[in-house]
Amino acid sequence: MPLRDALAVERTKLAIERTFLAYFRSAIFFFVSGLSILKIHIFKKVDYLGIILIVLSPVLLGFGIYSYFRSHRTIKEAKKD
Repeated sequence: MPLRDALAVERTKLAIERTFLAYFRSAIFFFVSGLSILKIHIFKKVDYLGIILIVLSPVLLGFGIYSYFRSHRTIKEAKKD
């Protein structure tokens, strides 16, 4: 594999990791925001929003993990060819 192609693969791997970290950061933000809405008594009328954010947090994290491993598998398959 030429150096240019090897560097392109490394850049792609770094981009995939950066994308996963963005999903992870968003999942944590959703979870903390949901907890905050549930704990602050001013927001009692929108408790459902806190619950929705807490439920969406692991879904978002799961999608990020799935996307990460799928992308890595695609790169490994492309490197074999």
